[in-house]
Amino acid sequence: MLENIRSPLDLRTLSEEELKSLSAEIRQTVLQTVSRNGGHLASNLGMTEAVIAIHKNFHSPDDKIIFDVSHQCYAHKLLTGRYEKFSTLRKKDGISGFTNREESEHDILTEGHSGSSVSAALGIAQANRLKGNEHYTVAVVGDGSLTNGMIYEALNNCAGRPLNLIIILNDNDMSISRNIGGLHEYLSGIRTSKRYYRLKKHTEKIMKKIPLVGNPLLIGSKKLKDATKRFFVKNNIFEDLGLIYLGPVDGHNFEKMDIVLEEAKSKHTCCIVHMVTKKGIGYAFSEAEPDKYHAVGPFDLQKGFAAPSSDTYSFKAGEILCAKAKEDTSVCAITAAMCEGTGLSAFSKAYPDRFFDVGIAEEHAITFAGGLAANDMKPAVFLYSTFAQRVYDQISHDIAIQKLPLLLAIDRAGLVAGDGITHQGIFDYALFSSVPGTEILMPETYAELEHAFSEGLANEKISVIRYPKGKYESYPLPFSMLSCGNLFTYSENIETAETVVITAGRLTANAAAAIARTGKNIALVKLIRVFPIPAPELLALLGHAKRIYLLEEGFEQGGFAQKTAALIQNRNIKIHAVCDFVPHGALSDLFWLCGFTEEQLAQAFSSFDET
Repeated sequence: MLENIRSPLDLRTLSEEELKSLSAEIRQTVLQTVSRNGGHLASNLGMTEAVIAIHKNFHSPDDKIIFDVSHQCYAHKLLTGRYEKFSTLRKKDGISGFTNREESEHDILTEGHSGSSVSAALGIAQANRLKGNEHYTVAVVGDGSLTNGMIYEALNNCAGRPLNLIIILNDNDMSISRNIGGLHEYLSGIRTSKRYYRLKKHTEKIMKKIPLVGNPLLIGSKKLKDATKRFFVKNNIFEDLGLIYLGPVDGHNFEKMDIVLEEAKSKHTCCIVHMVTKKGIGYAFSEAEPDKYHAVGPFDLQKGFAAPSSDTYSFKAGEILCAKAKEDTSVCAITAAMCEGTGLSAFSKAYPDRFFDVGIAEEHAITFAGGLAANDMKPAVFLYSTFAQRVYDQISHDIAIQKLPLLLAIDRAGLVAGDGITHQGIFDYALFSSVPGTEILMPETYAELEHAFSEGLANEKISVIRYPKGKYESYPLPFSMLSCGNLFTYSENIETAETVVITAGRLTANAAAAIARTGKNIALVKLIRVFPIPAPELLALLGHAKRIYLLEEGFEQGGFAQKTAALIQNRNIKIHAVCDFVPHGALSDLFWLCGFTEEQLAQAFSSFDET
């Protein structure tokens, strides 16, 4: 059946049983594809029926459907003409694991971060009003995104506006409304029943026809109903903000979803539809451990996803911090809904009183850390590079100006496979190197990682430690490397080579192999402290060099290669860094796209050495 769905219009002719069969097909397709390619699994399994119901009740792309974060958009892609390409999910030149404006007219925005959907949807809905059309705008938001402050900034601007704006809250883990008891369950049930809405509309129609007293009676009955509800059932935050709240509704039940979505459409003002789903439903392993199956690499469907390797930068960083916390009771760890992803699971169990998961609230995490530091604690904040982009103001205003110490561990720094354009960790250096009093370290080995953490926790500055996703791959060096003593190393032929390659982090391995491949007398310098650049020592080391090749796995503008080039004068200088947004694909594909493979670098070094 799925292969015959060319657009969401095809859903309208299907019976409820056919829709259930379609849901099963979508789940099987998602399972098979993600088990081969990796991707976000549990969230997509949980959203299958809901996405079908949304597309059945709205007219995409005239009605704009926006997915917050959009990692739960796989069913959306399958229903909007991308079934035949779905096997290419997350692969080079294939379809993205997130919504992408360049991929389909049904992907309204290129998404990847949480919290932005309601603001964007409000803007689109206002534009519809200004244009005089009656199209709907739908924002699908997970309950996890409600910890992001931007959502509330947007909700604060939604109330009472005559807009066809519907916010669908996907509640798959937490209870948004804490009302309990039989009456609450009863009211929730009848609010999502067809008889309730029919009776409500019929009563309103009759009352309006009563001469003179009809409208006052209608207003009075509504006040009585609201007062009765407030007496028995506590309002939730959405109603307190002045928004219409519908639900909770079973997001796996097509009939109930149809009823509630039709009711929301009839309001012609901003509505919250509270939808309850089960994350990971349809696959026993993900139902049992939905967090583990949130984002996975390739795995065996019969055996399930294996436990993540402990031989990764993330795990080692967490392990190092555990050791530091054992020695120093002032060491604390903070993360933003990424405990396992940033390697802090062991820390959270060993030192629960000093572990803080603040939810998807990176900005709060930094200022909260500043408060800890102001009272003599030693906070270490662990964030993915792509999400750390949000915290520039907090780093500057709440940490640097206050002259407070902070260790900021930037995970997934550099190129990141799979997730694509919104998740590449290539901008954090340019951002944070502009903040006075900041030092940035970029260790390559696990020993260097431990040294970086020791230094970062010991000083009174902002220490940013950048490291990539995955594990350190040891490699045989084709030449001896010597330490300069100021957190960088260099090859022993530095005094004779006229061409010197300067790099940092995991690109060092490719650079060393490329130099060996050229057979030329090219020296290599690996920086570990990449900001501030150790200028006197570096300039002394480059005394004989005529050509400097600066290689960086980060964005060129504002990067360490550009800053290093500014220190070096009267030399032939080449900067080789990332110059644009980078799409999705395997890491080898991304390295090739940026010219970072061993073969590409060998050719580039040879050509440069001959200039």
